[in-house]
Amino acid sequence: MRLDSRLWGKAAGLGKGARGVDHTHSLICHLLDTAAVAEVVWDRMLTVHQRSMVATALQVSDEQARTLAAFWAGLHDIGKISVPFQLHRGGPKSADNTLLTRELRSEPGYAFASSAEQDQQSHEASAHWWLVGTFKEIGYPSSRRRPQSQLGHAVAQILGGHGGHFHPVVYDKDSRCPAARHPGMGVGSWEEQRRIHFDEVRRVVGGTVVPQGRMTPGAAVVLTGLVTLSDWLASIEEEIRTRLRDEAWAGTPDDLDSYWQIARSAAPRLLQRTNLLGTGFARLPEPPECAGEPGLGASVARQMPDLVAKHGSGMVVVTALPSEERTEAALRAAAVLGHAAGARGLFYALPTGSAADSHMAQVHAFAEQALTGPWRSLLLHSSSRLRPAEAAEQWAHANAAGGVSPEPGEEWAPTANSWLNSHHRALLAALGTGTVDELLQAVMPVKFNVMRLFALSGKVVVVDEAHARGVWGQKLMLRFLQWAAALRIPVVLAATAADKSVDSMLAAYRHGAGGGRMPVTQPRRSPGWSFVDARSGGGHLPQQPGDAARASTLSIEVVAGTPYGAIQAALAPIVAAGNGRAAVYRATPAEAIRTFRQLTKDFPAVNVTLIHEQMRNKDRWQRLAACRGAFTPDGGVSGPSVLVTTSMLEHVRGLHFDLVLSGPAPLAALLARAVQSVGDRSRLVVLRTDNASELDDAALARRTDLLLGTGRTVALPEELPLVLDEVYADEFADRLEWPAARELQQLDNQRTVREHKASGTARWLAVPGPGELDGDLGLLSRDHTGMEPELLSSVLGEDVVQVVCLYEHGRPGNRVYLLEDGVPERRLESGPKGRPVPGQLVPYLIPVPKRLAEDVEGDANSAWRGMAALKNVLRLNLKKSEDGRWVYIGSKYRFCMSEHGLMIDELL
Repeated sequence: MRLDSRLWGKAAGLGKGARGVDHTHSLICHLLDTAAVAEVVWDRMLTVHQRSMVATALQVSDEQARTLAAFWAGLHDIGKISVPFQLHRGGPKSADNTLLTRELRSEPGYAFASSAEQDQQSHEASAHWWLVGTFKEIGYPSSRRRPQSQLGHAVAQILGGHGGHFHPVVYDKDSRCPAARHPGMGVGSWEEQRRIHFDEVRRVVGGTVVPQGRMTPGAAVVLTGLVTLSDWLASIEEEIRTRLRDEAWAGTPDDLDSYWQIARSAAPRLLQRTNLLGTGFARLPEPPECAGEPGLGASVARQMPDLVAKHGSGMVVVTALPSEERTEAALRAAAVLGHAAGARGLFYALPTGSAADSHMAQVHAFAEQALTGPWRSLLLHSSSRLRPAEAAEQWAHANAAGGVSPEPGEEWAPTANSWLNSHHRALLAALGTGTVDELLQAVMPVKFNVMRLFALSGKVVVVDEAHARGVWGQKLMLRFLQWAAALRIPVVLAATAADKSVDSMLAAYRHGAGGGRMPVTQPRRSPGWSFVDARSGGGHLPQQPGDAARASTLSIEVVAGTPYGAIQAALAPIVAAGNGRAAVYRATPAEAIRTFRQLTKDFPAVNVTLIHEQMRNKDRWQRLAACRGAFTPDGGVSGPSVLVTTSMLEHVRGLHFDLVLSGPAPLAALLARAVQSVGDRSRLVVLRTDNASELDDAALARRTDLLLGTGRTVALPEELPLVLDEVYADEFADRLEWPAARELQQLDNQRTVREHKASGTARWLAVPGPGELDGDLGLLSRDHTGMEPELLSSVLGEDVVQVVCLYEHGRPGNRVYLLEDGVPERRLESGPKGRPVPGQLVPYLIPVPKRLAEDVEGDANSAWRGMAALKNVLRLNLKKSEDGRWVYIGSKYRFCMSEHGLMIDELL
């Protein structure tokens, strides 16, 4: 039997012929396309270590591993030779709307049972089921008792997972005749064509070697990423259209040999258009000698290269007060690790999207020095994930005044139509700045989680404020660090102070690197750093850990009275002096807006700036850029200046104030805000009677209040770890009077219950560590009852939806929605089928806690239900009220949008 070239692999987006017939791309051609791309991915994108992990696991040479990887990639869609796929009603059609493959129904060899078309098995799962037995037939190691432990099953499971989800183990009784369990796979000609396609891909690509090794977790991640990426690239529609075969093309062996040369010549071009090639790390010059003891950055720069040269790459932990100096030290360590590991990029992860926004300029400046070759920079967090490239472009426009070029086409800013402009692909970009949840999703059973591990396995990962995401984030971070060590991902952690959570992260990386479960302790000295190598898990300390660039005294004053009255009193000296800069932290955006309005009214001579999370992306980016220019020691704003904000700004670097005011909060949060106050005597004023944030832990906030009393003086940085240990001390309540002790014990008990619950759920939700898989990749995609996006959001932080405010214009019933404040400057454009173009929404998105948006009726996803990209984007249709404001009134909350952002007030 000859290969049947009618069996199609791609059709969507390929257009129609002159007679109105849908163009199709033969399945065998798509398989060879993918194999050809896999060769180029192996040669030009994988790091030396990634290739070594695969070759070592398979027990073959590097060249043989390359050929096998291409061969396997070429088999990824062999499950498309099945009844439900080839005869799917949505398949390619002729001009009279009949399926092009309809003639298969009348051919005896393609006969199938009536149940075959109703078989719900996906083509990815079909590939997994069929290939298990086929690999066994050609001699791949296999086992009846434990198929998941053998190479043939592992490769089949990898290929079945190219759609982002691994399938459960297939046991011997099912692999012998998979069509018995899944009739949609078909027998007769269906089975014969699968075998012919398998044999021809193997012959053309040359995958005849039979490996005898065993799949390791690291090799599985690399091969899964290679296969998935190769399939994505081979599926670019406009490129497929240049390789379409005519109807007379028969797919003979000679035809396939000729097509293989075409596919191989096209493959490098496919990689080139992704902006993924050619990036590396330069060897940074050593900083000039400084008088006296070295600072933190100089200590890292002078001692890290020798440690890495001796022990190989690994993880560096930097503990110091949040500052630009700490960020520079972390980036310097990343450059040393990246150069040693041959990494091809960097991902900088922060607790919040606003912190990522503020760090992007510094990360970009670092990349200009540290990265070689072409590179692309993306912004990755909940407000940018919709279209990362367009978010980065819009961010650049907002930051144009800060010296970052906003022009698309510059060497760092990707164009809006970039291939990387998708949240599943964005982590592949050479340079990414985003939130830590982009990492944590790699160790949660979400779609394409292993693709995230693959993308990160060729990079250096920097995690700033690694312990700032609560118990959920800490537990998931430990699992990520185990995988990072197993994959030899260089990691840099930056934390305010060394504590038990930092020790546990060091231990997790050590364990993942094979260093056992021995405890590892980060030195409590601040500033300081340590290093764990990924080769053995051994810990190493510098001979000179570095000195603080600036020792200072933090003066904390706790004041009573009405919050706004206390704010007025604290700001009065600055106003009277006619000079000075202050930051005022409020608990919610609504309170920040009200404070801003009151201060503007009461202090007309003061430059008052407002920034909070419920602003449109573009407004928030512009104000952050302006703040970096205004709130610096030599800022361009004269006279007294006040920044009114929320907790979103506490992880932002580069802002400097003479005075910081804040409502009640846990001590760690207060200190993160306080270090923005500069000078020999930094000042923090805590407004005791102000509202606390609903997101803050009540027990920690109460402990902080009791610890501070009416005020306290802290010598920075030496007393910082001591103060943090004091507020967390188990015996804290022992020195309190009975009523206060009892109240605190109740709050502590509630916190303990929440933490145990969160810790248990995080352990349940996290994928197994690399040492716990036992060969079954399906455990990385295991289904949990209730594993919905809502649970994912609650694990990663407060459940947030993205809101876009649309304004009614014209007569009711004939309204036009506009994206500007009621001014008909820009209509909501529509793409195919009347759906909006997602990219145009990026600058206008506003993150809103879902609990506040639940009563928004009528437009929640209704118009955009079919678009996955807009699944969590809520249309908020505003109407003009009698007082001229744009409002939406729900059953519980009133939403009001103005130039100050979105204010949400609870209805009484």
